Amino acid sequence: MPIAHAPIGAVADSAPPPAPSSAPDHSGEHKLPFGRPGKPMGNSPFMFGLVAAFGVLTAWWLVQMVAAAGSVLVLIVVSLFLAIGLNPAVEWLHGRGLSRLWAIVIVFAGVIVFFAIFALSIVPALTEQTAGFVQDVPNLVQQLQNHPLIRTLDQQYQVLEKLQQYLTSGDLATSLFGGILGVAGVVISAVFSFLTVLVLTLYFLGSLNSIKESGYRMVPRSRRDRVRLLVDEVIRQIGGYVGGNLIISVIAGVVTYIFLTIAGVPYALALAIFVAITDLIPMVGAVIGAVVASLVGLLTSLPIGIACVIFFVIYQQIENYVISPRVFKSSVNVPPIATIIGALLGGALLGVVGALLGIPLAAAVLLVIREVVLPRQEKV
Repeated sequence: MPIAHAPIGAVADSAPPPAPSSAPDHSGEHKLPFGRPGKPMGNSPFMFGLVAAFGVLTAWWLVQMVAAAGSVLVLIVVSLFLAIGLNPAVEWLHGRGLSRLWAIVIVFAGVIVFFAIFALSIVPALTEQTAGFVQDVPNLVQQLQNHPLIRTLDQQYQVLEKLQQYLTSGDLATSLFGGILGVAGVVISAVFSFLTVLVLTLYFLGSLNSIKESGYRMVPRSRRDRVRLLVDEVIRQIGGYVGGNLIISVIAGVVTYIFLTIAGVPYALALAIFVAITDLIPMVGAVIGAVVASLVGLLTSLPIGIACVIFFVIYQQIENYVISPRVFKSSVNVPPIATIIGALLGGALLGVVGALLGIPLAAAVLLVIREVVLPRQEKV
């Protein structure tokens, strides 16, 4: 009998499926050089408590680290803000044909020259005043002895006798030596902080663009363009505020120097630089500089002191209503209430440094609220 042959298609259909391979699939391992991640460990109460406790400990540890490194973080933030503030000048020189390296060198050299002039003008004045005070100590003591009130107190409480015993004992030497060591420590710390800020500012100026690009790469690609625009605008406003504040302070220092020189006030250059530096402090800085310069003028003579008061009152009105609006009209647009709140909160948190940084940070927060928060609320 002939053997019946089944159709080829039927044989193929009736064939058993191939057994699943137990070998791992290596098709996508070239994208995972450290292997595929394992399955989640589950959501058991023990694991939840363990992770929560670990999170609390980590947060506490981070807070302790931030508190311990607070002074260093302040130096870093100040250096970053200075770099952002000096960057518009660097970009301006770079746009005039200079390389960015030479633009940074010129701007940074200008900053160093400014502080060098300040040191050279203030140190001789302080030295002369200290030497004069030491020479006048015998006369001051004689005047105290001849004063009726001091004579009465000495008769009742033996003030001069106790003062003489204190001067002849070793307590004065111990206190003076400790005070000198304390002052020396403060000076060394200030010099170290100043040099640290200079070095960090130079580094941030040179690598500001690379720092921004590295930060942008941490943002998802779908949001990167918008974040880039927002951050660039924040940096522009901060740089505009810092640069504008520096320009206003330089104008204040130059005008003050011219006036004090004409009026014959001693140490005009040192006082002008002091006025320029204090003018950087929001709200109260200009008043501090004006009071100190006016007191020096008043010690010179009464008419000169009155002239100094009149000059600073008039100049502050010109600076507030003419110079500042023209300088800040295209950089920072912050409502007055936000300016006051930002300066007060910054001063409460970080002192003078916080007051300086509070206004540009307030401008950045207002920009984010206006461009991100409010549009989202309109869509709800």
